[in-house]
Amino acid sequence: MVSNTDIQLLRCGVEFFPALIAAINEAKHEIFLETYIFFDDAAGEMVATALAQASRRGVSTHLIIDGFGSKEYPRSKLEALKQAGVKLLIYRPSFLNFRFLRTGLRRLHRKLAVIDHQVAFVGGINIHHDFEPGYREPRYDFAVAIRGSVVIDVLNAVSHLWWLVSWSQLKSRYVRRVALLKPAASSTPASSSPNAELVLRDNLRNRHKIETAYLEAIRNAKERIIIANAYFLPGKKLLQALVDAAGRGVLVMLLLQGRIEYFLQHHASQYLYGKLIDAGVEIHLYKPAILHAKVAVIDSRWVTVGSSNMDPFSLQLAREANIVAEDAALAKALADDLLAAIQTDASRITVEAWLSTPLHKRLLMRVCYSVLRFTQQLVAPKKPPLVQ
Repeated sequence: MVSNTDIQLLRCGVEFFPALIAAINEAKHEIFLETYIFFDDAAGEMVATALAQASRRGVSTHLIIDGFGSKEYPRSKLEALKQAGVKLLIYRPSFLNFRFLRTGLRRLHRKLAVIDHQVAFVGGINIHHDFEPGYREPRYDFAVAIRGSVVIDVLNAVSHLWWLVSWSQLKSRYVRRVALLKPAASSTPASSSPNAELVLRDNLRNRHKIETAYLEAIRNAKERIIIANAYFLPGKKLLQALVDAAGRGVLVMLLLQGRIEYFLQHHASQYLYGKLIDAGVEIHLYKPAILHAKVAVIDSRWVTVGSSNMDPFSLQLAREANIVAEDAALAKALADDLLAAIQTDASRITVEAWLSTPLHKRLLMRVCYSVLRFTQQLVAPKKPPLVQ
């Protein structure tokens, strides 16, 4: 971890998009933006307009989107961005082919942005409007705005992937490694310097980095663990670490998806609830809207915010990025928000409620869990791919 870093918590898109667009509008030299989903809605229009305007005023503007997550974005609008001068790459654009089960699920799931080497954004928020039809609350998610030393690590990550994808797609006009410059002194406030680190997951050297960071923090927890996770299906090590933490007296609170977004994943996740509840883990289901967060607070200092879920897709297949920090102020801000959501917007699964779950629902959970784990074995990489 490195110090000289200032981290600002951004709650949901209602705080994230204004901060991101303001930074893009103020850019003078260079912009990198990576996202899994770039959607054609109000948020997508605002971001696309800001990128196009930045490019027209001479800012070197780079956008990389995932070929599956952003497949519905109109090609006419992608062409308009190119016409405005935005350099555009699509990560794994050909996802429907005979290699899909082996390589097609290795997606670019991380959400990163770097503007002028001065400010970086890391989190779980896609370029997608916050409010789903029929929901009174925005999609529950988080990102962070970062100034200081870690900005260079984020810039290294985005520029390296840009270089890799450019070479793999033979876009020679895009093949350029960014000259890494230190952030200006004004971007490292003396009033706040937590220890922070950008933790990446890919299918080469960083295959287990995010999972390892979670495991170490959970195993070292002394008082409290609060985790909010959209798609919760941890492997045996993470599951056992949570059970063991509860067993040694740590308060373990999980804020999970309370609405069915993906049928198979939702019921497979529920199959694990019994073991967790038996161990004393609190499970709270978020109700007002879709929960999309991938965050955690452990004790009073350890925090992570990012794109990685605790599921096989994130931990074994996708490119992910999380910020991990030891910062009491950030930990308090995030914990306060999560605890408020648990108290006012979630319902806890009690032991009595779990024991009264009908047999046919338990059977459905078991079947969904078995199907997903079988699929996981089919698609899990046997060896790291050479490029992506």
